[in-house]
Amino acid sequence: MDVLGDSHIHQKKGRRLILFPLPLQGHINPMLQLANILYSKAFSITIIHTNFNSPNTSNYPEFSFCSIEDSSSETEASTADLVALLSLLNVQCVVPFRNCLAKLLSNVEGEEKEPIACLITDATWYFTQAVAESLKLSRIVLRTNSVSSFLVFAAFPVLSQKGYFPIRDSQSEAPVPELPPLRVKDIPVVETCYRETLHRLVTEATNQMKVSSGCIWNSLQDLDLASLTKFQQDFPIPMFPIGPFHNFFSASSSSLLAHDQTSISWLDKQTPKSVIYVSFGSIAAINETEFLEVAWGLANSKVPFLWVVRPGLVRGAEWIEPLPQGFLETLDGRGHIVKWSPPARSASSSCHWRILDTLWLEFDIGKL
Repeated sequence: MDVLGDSHIHQKKGRRLILFPLPLQGHINPMLQLANILYSKAFSITIIHTNFNSPNTSNYPEFSFCSIEDSSSETEASTADLVALLSLLNVQCVVPFRNCLAKLLSNVEGEEKEPIACLITDATWYFTQAVAESLKLSRIVLRTNSVSSFLVFAAFPVLSQKGYFPIRDSQSEAPVPELPPLRVKDIPVVETCYRETLHRLVTEATNQMKVSSGCIWNSLQDLDLASLTKFQQDFPIPMFPIGPFHNFFSASSSSLLAHDQTSISWLDKQTPKSVIYVSFGSIAAINETEFLEVAWGLANSKVPFLWVVRPGLVRGAEWIEPLPQGFLETLDGRGHIVKWSPPARSASSSCHWRILDTLWLEFDIGKL
């Protein structure tokens, strides 16, 4: 299967691709999966990455890696306010990224002798479009979220002009004519102290994507047909829905968090297709009331569940301390809570999950 179809990236032995992932879990995973897909098509791969949340390069001996300084202090390099972090990185990485990319391009005439086909960056790295143009290199973007999710974020400027922000509870059930069939309560709410910065970040990423050489989606035509059609109307650039990437390669080797392997042995004991899987991802945080609502909802479902509760998920708590005393005992083994779990595809073959409601609310800008 040619996962790129008639892409503008020509499959040719000896061609190198340069990839630049956003340094967040939900963005590193698909970028490195994409790198594996492209490597299997005979491309050489170079990964440029920040020191912040840098990948474990020893897991990818077939790739070349170039680290750049992001100049962020420990306080600045925090996911507490993701909007502030991403805005900062898009400023502080400009010079080191340009220097790194220019050096890689100059090496084409030196020892490596491999022509560089193009640059592939996470779409949230909006500054890279200007850098690529200045070095006369084509840039293709990777969007790691669903197409429909992206279309909502791309509509933020219009929604803002029409007074949807801040979202008011009294209007939650009202339709959004600009985004049928959504209602006001369906518009993503991003917790940030920098609302204007969020809208600027979304606008810049969207505008720079429009002038890129194309967009790769971690999705497929059959799943997102209506949204892809809408996207093509608004963004006249080549698009490549070649996902889902996990069908080709697991993301387990690029995890920034340690996996709790007990989830696999617990799943092996469950009836096939019987388990609810719940995860809020590597970034999202909820309050204690919301946490307890999920806990009692799972307990009252009377269905086996695997619940990923990342340390720090509940604001003001280390881990699962807010659970009522004796809560786990009342489950009688029907629920299993872990700090992080391996991806579903890395589970043993006897583990068949019934994902009745996957609460994957990871906002790495936002699965933008």
